[in-house]
Amino acid sequence: MTDEQVDSDQAWSAMQARDRSFDGKFVTGVLSTGIYCRPSCAARHPKRKNVRFFAKAEQAEAIGLRACLRCHPNDVARDEAAVKLVIDTIRMAETAPKLGELADLTGYSPTHLQRIFKRDTGLSPAAYARALRSERVEDALASGVSVTEAIYDAGYGSASRFYEERKMGMAPNVWKNGGIGATVYWATVETSLGIMLVAATEKGVCCLSFNEGEAELRQRFPKADLSKGGAAFEQLLSDVVAQVETPGRPHNIPLDVRGTAFQEAVWQELRKIPEGETRSYADIAAAIGKPKAVRAVGSANGANNVAVLIPCHRVVRSDGTMGGYAYGLEIKQSLLEKEAK
Repeated sequence: MTDEQVDSDQAWSAMQARDRSFDGKFVTGVLSTGIYCRPSCAARHPKRKNVRFFAKAEQAEAIGLRACLRCHPNDVARDEAAVKLVIDTIRMAETAPKLGELADLTGYSPTHLQRIFKRDTGLSPAAYARALRSERVEDALASGVSVTEAIYDAGYGSASRFYEERKMGMAPNVWKNGGIGATVYWATVETSLGIMLVAATEKGVCCLSFNEGEAELRQRFPKADLSKGGAAFEQLLSDVVAQVETPGRPHNIPLDVRGTAFQEAVWQELRKIPEGETRSYADIAAAIGKPKAVRAVGSANGANNVAVLIPCHRVVRSDGTMGGYAYGLEIKQSLLEKEAK
């Protein structure tokens, strides 16, 4: 099967987007290098004139092409089966299986299994297990059970173990009761983008927004103890302001945010987007292994309470237009222009 028997335009677009949802549906033959790849291969893209598309690897090999040693296009089905097996095993297990145990089940080495699992889900097996348990705690709390019962029913051996794993995010009673028992320090400051609200717990920044104040913060944390940040808050505030004014530079600002496993996977992917670059909602969906979840990616983007530090402004529509932004397109455009410089 050659270009004429494959939708070449669709295949070329999928290859340019490195869309993993097309892996296994065709392979990309690169005539200039003599290899064939998955559509999602991370190698540098060839020129269009050097590319042919084949429905099956055997057809690429018939004209003398060999499999890419980077993306291993012949392992697509095996990789998918291995990832599914790991997910099913983690979901059924009472305690999180060790990576070596999961590797033995799939026949892969631990290193390779970790790599393909993270490639397809956006998380390592251990992080996936933690996110799943945390999500179960949230679901249990929403049904009205006690915090302790929710923690143990979700598979944690102890409450302390739960809190150790939650390096980011508030305690479950805070999630359940609108911030009850938590102290949230906050301040507003003038920036080149307008008035910025910064709020943080002792763990890190839990809210960064523009043109908002105490009233909006109280809507997010209606039962928290809101306290104006004092001298100890000034350094954190200064660091956040510096990050907003030069949004592309690396930072180690601690965050206190949480979401569902899906939302956290999206946020993790947002933080991988290099400064000065953008990705589409479809790109993010494909990157976390959920190519059909474009709308859900948009919702996860909107659920981000920490603007700039989790750079949801770097996500645009597939046609290159700006799309939405919680604090207005003018601020989004300004952030992108700052990064481009």
